[in-house]
Amino acid sequence: MKTMDTLIVGAGQAGLGVSYFLKRDGVEHVVLEQGRIGETWLSQRWDSFTLNTLTIMNTLPGLPSGDPVSDGFWSRDQLITYFERYVKHFQLPVRTGVSVLSVEPVDKEDSFLVRTRSIGQEEEIFVSHSIVIACGSQQIPKIPQTRSRLPHDITQLHTADYRNTAALPPGAVLIVGSGQSGCQIAEDLLSAGRTVYLCTSKVGRAPRRFRGRDILEWWIDMRFLDTKYANLKDRAMSRMPQPHISGLGRHGHTISLQQLARQGVVILGRLLDVDAGTLILGDDAVAHVRFADEFSQRLKDDVDAYLARTGITPPPLEDDPADEPDPRAGCVSPLLQLNLRAAGVGTVIWATGFTTNFSWIHLPAFTAQGSPIQERGVSSVHGLYFIGFPWLNSRKSGIVYGVEEDAHYLASAISEQLT
Repeated sequence: MKTMDTLIVGAGQAGLGVSYFLKRDGVEHVVLEQGRIGETWLSQRWDSFTLNTLTIMNTLPGLPSGDPVSDGFWSRDQLITYFERYVKHFQLPVRTGVSVLSVEPVDKEDSFLVRTRSIGQEEEIFVSHSIVIACGSQQIPKIPQTRSRLPHDITQLHTADYRNTAALPPGAVLIVGSGQSGCQIAEDLLSAGRTVYLCTSKVGRAPRRFRGRDILEWWIDMRFLDTKYANLKDRAMSRMPQPHISGLGRHGHTISLQQLARQGVVILGRLLDVDAGTLILGDDAVAHVRFADEFSQRLKDDVDAYLARTGITPPPLEDDPADEPDPRAGCVSPLLQLNLRAAGVGTVIWATGFTTNFSWIHLPAFTAQGSPIQERGVSSVHGLYFIGFPWLNSRKSGIVYGVEEDAHYLASAISEQLT
C-alpha cells in the first residue's frame, strides 16, 4: 500500500495540466492512465481526424507547440506526439496501463482508498489525501435501443470505432446523428466514393472563417470562450452539441447540411424507429437545416456587433458557399421511410455521443442521474475533484484551450486542502 498527497485518474490534456501545476507546487502525486497517454484521442478517433481548434489553442501550460503554423489544425497523431513530449519535458509522474478499479473512503481518515491493477499484475492499493477525476465525459459510446431492431446482416459501429472506409463492408452507409463527428465522417466516406445517408439532429453550424479570420480567432478576441457557466441565461445551452465545423485542410472548412447534400449525401430527418428493415424517419430535417443556418448567422452577427463596439473597421466578407443559407431547405430528402436493403446500406454508424460511468467511485458525489456534484471542479466530497468536463467553469472547459485555467484553479485548491 502506497500513501501520497494526490492521485490523478486520466492522462489526457486535463490530467496532464493538473500534474504540471502540482509538480510546480511540490505536491507529491501520480497520474494513472488505463491506456496510453491521450488514450481517448487515439482509440476514439478515425484515421483522417483533425482537431477543430487552431494549433495555437492546443497547447498545455508551460510548453509552446513548437509548430510554426499557429493557425493550422493538428492531426490526432500530432496532438499525441505533443502530449508525450509534454510528459517527458516536465518529467511528469505518469503511469500508463493502470486501471483504477475503485475509489472509496478510508474509515476515520480524511483520505481515499484506491484499488488499481496494471496489465498482467496483481492488484495495487493507494491511499491518497486527494483525488482528481480527469478521465473526461467521453467514456462509453451511447447507442439507442433502436440498434436491436436493425437487420442482423448490417454492420453496426459507433463513431468511436470507425477508422476508415476500407474497414467497412461494401455498400452505402447510414450515419445516425449530424453532430461534428457524424458530419466529418460523412465527408470521409464521400471522399472514398461511398453513398451516404445522414439522419440529422438539431445541431448548430459555425463558419470556419469570417471576415478574413478563423471564427475562433474572433472568439478569442471577443472572450466568447470565457463565458462562465454561472452567467449563462439559458443553462440548456450547456447541453447543446458542438456546432458543425472541420479542421481538415490548410485553413479548415465550413460544414453544412446543404453542402453535404451537394456532395451527394442524402439528408434525412431524425431516426424514429425501425420496422422490418425499414427506417421510420421524422419530418424535422427542414427545421434542422434552418436551425443551423440561423445559428451561423447569429455567430456572424455577434462578430459584427463586437467590431462595432470596439470601433474596428469590418474586414471585407469572403465567399463561403458551404455557409450560404438554404431558406427553403431544398437540400432535404422528402423520404420519411427508407428500406435499408433496397438502399444498399451495408453499415450503420451511430454518431450518438457518449455517456459516463462513475460506478467505480463509491462516494456520495453524484446526482441521481450520475453527474458529478461539483462547483468549478471541486466536489461536494472533501478532497475529490473533477476536470475535463464541458462547462466545468466556462465555455472553453471542455477543450484543450481551457485546461490551463481549470487545472491551475484545481491545483491551487488541492494545495490549500493539503496544507
